[in-house]
Amino acid sequence: MTTHLATERSGRRSGRSARNPVGRAGYVFVSGYVLLLLAFGVLPTCYAVWLALSNSRNQLVGLGNFTRTFTDYRFGPAFLHIGLYLVVWLASLMILVVLLSLMLHGRMRRTSTSLRFLFYLPGALAGVASVLLFLILLDPAASPVGWLLKGFGWNTLAQVNAPGHLPVLFTVIAFWTGAGGWIVVMYGALNSIPDEILEAARIDGASTLQIALRIQIPMITKWIAYMLILAFAAGTQLFVEPQLVSLASWGMIPDSWSPNQLSYQYAFQAGDFNGAAALSVDLLILGLACAALVVFRTGLFDRDEG
Repeated sequence: MTTHLATERSGRRSGRSARNPVGRAGYVFVSGYVLLLLAFGVLPTCYAVWLALSNSRNQLVGLGNFTRTFTDYRFGPAFLHIGLYLVVWLASLMILVVLLSLMLHGRMRRTSTSLRFLFYLPGALAGVASVLLFLILLDPAASPVGWLLKGFGWNTLAQVNAPGHLPVLFTVIAFWTGAGGWIVVMYGALNSIPDEILEAARIDGASTLQIALRIQIPMITKWIAYMLILAFAAGTQLFVEPQLVSLASWGMIPDSWSPNQLSYQYAFQAGDFNGAAALSVDLLILGLACAALVVFRTGLFDRDEG
């Protein structure tokens, strides 16, 4: 009996020792990310929350900074602008990315590798470079497609960059720079669907449209939800595009067009870092609320059974 217990204990110890190297390796790999997350994510967020709840003398003021920035005459228009942009951006992103991914995965498989590379290539450009490129393309006097712009009645850059055009203009720039990476991701998600399922649907007489709507899109819903969360978060941070367009339009576009621009004005024009932090926390809450809604409605983190 004693010998049996000793053998069992030694077996357990050897099992633990065999598993420990793998466990330690996992902690080592994760530790780098955790340190970076704490240094550049959690700690700055905590500092921003503290700034938003205090004043310049480090005295706690509660929601005072939030109330003060909310009553600023620029607050409403800035969030209205970003809301309109997000509606156009997210709708076009979700529809066009999924549609192009389905086309690449279906009838265009022979050329899908080259097309995916071409779609992804604009994302290699820095955001500022992309905006400058589009400022040239949208200037009827310098653009190679100036004849097309003049056909719409736009003869100057100021007419093209009219305030009412900006949500669509920024959507085009964002799609040019960011959609290619998501097309690659969605294409990979479509490749994870077993061919047997698609073949069985074709044998049953399902059309290409029915397969896409009833099989492929439902099976990549979590990937679409993931794209929606990150695209929403990136969209609320819009800064470079309206900032450069504002400079190029000689003040026709306000320098507080987006909440991020308004936060910049508070911090570096008025020296009010507490107000800027309050605006940043507003955007953080908005992004977390959207992420929570998408996660709970789509079951993003639910484990697949089977």
